[in-house]
Parts: sequence; C-alpha cells; structure tokens
Amino acid sequence: MARGDEEMTVASLGKIAVLMGGTSAEREVSLRSGAAVFNALKDAGADVISIDIRDHAISQLTDAEFDIAFIALHGRGGEDGTIQGVLEWLNKPYTGSGVMASALAMDKWRTKLIWQAAGLPTPPAFLLDQSSDWKAIDIALGSNAIVKPAREGSSIGMRRVHNPDELSASYEFACQYDGLVLAERWVQGREFTVAVIDGEALPVIQLKTSHEFYDYDAKYQSNDTQYLLPCGLDADEEAALQALAVKAFNVLGVQGWGRIDVMQDEAGDFWLLEANTSPGMTDHSLVPMAAKAAGMTFQALVVRLLEEAAGRYGQ
Repeated sequence: MARGDEEMTVASLGKIAVLMGGTSAEREVSLRSGAAVFNALKDAGADVISIDIRDHAISQLTDAEFDIAFIALHGRGGEDGTIQGVLEWLNKPYTGSGVMASALAMDKWRTKLIWQAAGLPTPPAFLLDQSSDWKAIDIALGSNAIVKPAREGSSIGMRRVHNPDELSASYEFACQYDGLVLAERWVQGREFTVAVIDGEALPVIQLKTSHEFYDYDAKYQSNDTQYLLPCGLDADEEAALQALAVKAFNVLGVQGWGRIDVMQDEAGDFWLLEANTSPGMTDHSLVPMAAKAAGMTFQALVVRLLEEAAGRYGQ
C-alpha cells in the first residue's frame, strides 16, 4: 500500500482512538505499543487520539468522540473480551477479535481444552490447586514442565520445573499473578511464532534465546534474542505450520489478527502453546517483524488492521 493509498484509507475511517495502557501486568508494554501505533497513524495523516484506559475506562470511552478503535492493550482488561464488550455496547468498530474469542484465547487452559477437543496438537497439562498431588503430576509430565498463570501474557509468572518441590513452589509463585494456574509438559526443541492477519499466515519466525525459555526479559529487554527470518524450516514444513496456525485460530473464533506460539519437538512434530489476540506492536514485537518480511511497512500493517475491522462492521 503506497503512502497516498494509506492516507486515503485512514481518512475514510474517520476519527481513530488508540486504546492503550490499562491496568494489567503488561501495562508498560501496552503503552509502548500504543505510542507506536499512534505515531504511525499520525504519520499517515489520520485523525487520531490516544486513550489510556487505566482510570474510568467506561466513562472515557463513552465521552470520547471516535469512529473506530485500535486496541493496543495487552493482558487482562484489554485482551480478554472486557473492553471488547464495552465497545460492542457503544457500537464502535474495533481491531481484533470479539468478546468470545478474546476471552477464550486469554485463558491458556480453556484454549488448550478447545484445541484438544478439535484434535489439534498441544502439550498435555494439568490444572493446579492447593490440593494437587505434586508427585503424581511431576511423574505424569516427565519431571520436565513449565508452570503458567492461565490468564497472563508476556510470559509473566512462568517458571520451568523438574521435580515436585519446584512444581509446588512455582504454583505458589504463579498464584501471585492469577488464581488459575497450569503445569504443561515441557517441549524440548525449536520455538516458532506465526502471525495471522485476516485469515492469512505471515512468514514464520523462529525464536532463539540464551534464556531458559522466551521469557519477559527475552521478549522486551534482551539484546541477544535472535529472530530467524527465514525461520529455518523447509518450504513444506513452514506451509504445514502456517496451516496449523490458521486452523488453531479458526477453532477459537479469532478474527482480524493475532499470533500463535508453537514448539517443534526433536521428532519434528509441532505443538501449539498459546494464542495472542492483541500482540505487541513495539520495536521488539513479532507481528510487525513478520509483516515486514511479507513486504508490509509498520504503517501499512496498522492501516490494514483498521481497514479489516471497519470492513467487518460494514463501514
């Protein structure tokens, strides 16, 4: 999309509100994403405002004058269907998935249950609580697992575990972030991520980090994390992974855009980890990186996501 085309598109969208910040543990990342989106739209000639929904979110959205929202929120309160529900009541178009898919994808446990029911590959896992049999779960997961808060993003609260004591301690640690915690079998191998825009998978990215896994520091602060594009898969493998990601999205009812995180084990099999319905849009973020590999500038990406959202709402 040429600059002139982008200017014509943003003009036709009316006034755009970029929603950012919020109250989740990913607030700082969201502020960076929102600023990047806001600046791109400003450069494209858009009539754009930014709204930090940390305080009085509903009254802010009710009082603000805008025609369409770009959701640059991450985590609970912005990615989990709640803000989507408010925008539905206000009859305002917005980027990304609706209430149901946003809520499902934010919950790693229920996402996993749906993928399993659909016959899609995802590592076995157990939901944890105070009465869990730590030894039995440790044995079932091969004494090699990862403990995750079910409804947090950016790898917040996650720890790798190798024995019952670590499992129990990591459950207590994860509970600081969420009352719903799961332990998932560790998959040894290569990690990939697949961005999907309007039902089309973008070039796959392989993630390589010196950390034990792709944690918060590796995502947003480390300078030695490697993003491999091309991803290192042969053409048939990459196409198969892209098809799996699109299927995983469709099963959850995801719309607009998002990202699927996947592991490939040492036997070459792919395992779905989680879905992200409002991924990061910072200078370290993966969807803009994949879009660039597909020949799309950051500005063109932002405009396309808004254009897709407007199209769904008949604008």
